[in-house]
Amino acid sequence: MDNLDLPMDKKDILKELDLIHANDLKYCDGRILGSMCTEPHPFAKEVYIKFLDTNLGDPGLFKGTKFLENEAIKIMGKLLNLDDAYGNIVTGGTEANLMAIRAAKNYAKIYKGITDGEIIMPKSAHFSFKKAADMMNLKIIEAQLDDNYKIDVESVRNGISDKTIAIIAIAGTTELGLIDPIDELSKIAFDNDIYFHVDAAFGGFSIPFLKESGYDLPDFDFKLDGVCSITVDPHKMGLAPIPAGSIIFREKKYLDVMAIESPYLTVKNQSTIVGTRMGASSAATYAILKYFGKEGYINLADKLMKNTFYLKDNLEKIGYNVIVEPELNIIAFNHPSKSPEKLSEELKNINGWMVSVSNCPKAIRIVLMNHISKSHLTEFLKDLKKLF
Repeated sequence: MDNLDLPMDKKDILKELDLIHANDLKYCDGRILGSMCTEPHPFAKEVYIKFLDTNLGDPGLFKGTKFLENEAIKIMGKLLNLDDAYGNIVTGGTEANLMAIRAAKNYAKIYKGITDGEIIMPKSAHFSFKKAADMMNLKIIEAQLDDNYKIDVESVRNGISDKTIAIIAIAGTTELGLIDPIDELSKIAFDNDIYFHVDAAFGGFSIPFLKESGYDLPDFDFKLDGVCSITVDPHKMGLAPIPAGSIIFREKKYLDVMAIESPYLTVKNQSTIVGTRMGASSAATYAILKYFGKEGYINLADKLMKNTFYLKDNLEKIGYNVIVEPELNIIAFNHPSKSPEKLSEELKNINGWMVSVSNCPKAIRIVLMNHISKSHLTEFLKDLKKLF
């Protein structure tokens, strides 16, 4: 198996792959309870395969696919209250966040002369920002969280210096699904002429639709003057195939400051972090956006929030402690006496439930994605009751 010997018959290879693939969990089984990803829509998978041999690293060769990427960015920009959006479909939230910080760093260096920059981010920020700081030699100023596990605005204000190149906030925190006070932070960033990035990798595909449904959620997007860029992941709530993240910029200048000459390709400059890029992700994202439309995503977001509150209400009836009132489709809870780690292990052993354990605060974390049905939740609650 680990040697490259004589060619194998296709049937034998497929049989071997089936045996290995059987070790992977399947979303449809409803046991994957801690993932922000889900099974992509069948139509999106169909389109993905159709465009599998396209490379947006050399878009002059694939003008049609590049058009689809641009259109997908425009659609998501409109969703986020931006008429003229710039950006790219990338591998995921990590790459998108890296691009945002790189844009902030280069912009600060060119226009402000800052060469030893600092970024202010909440304790709840995704680990991708630590990667960005490490790769780009930036200092992290970690803002504290308030009693509701959201970024403390005064902590951000106090962290600003003449070396601050970016402020980061989250719309749908990885651990609790909470929305930072982005309107207040936007004003601070705008008044201090500081690049402001919103990581809405999770919330970007649900907050706009939940607001349309009447949920009382705060503004987080380009409606706020200080917001310079937003990360949104179509492969999460958008039901596009992995890998499909996106980075959307308010102005083209943020892409321009990242441009690197690529003389042997059909494009003069490249701004993305990777060179070779799948066109399939852009085509599938465009297709699923058009297929679902606003109405389809509104219905999906509303369904998942109903499942979220169904789980919350029944957890409390059993006697579990729900950490915070959910804003998006994530629930964090604890057993009155067992540690999250112990409860997680027991759930895995009792019926194969794969939950995750959040770090801030320590708790069992459930992400109510599209593959988790109400019947799965009812079964999960029965097992939780046994462990109480």
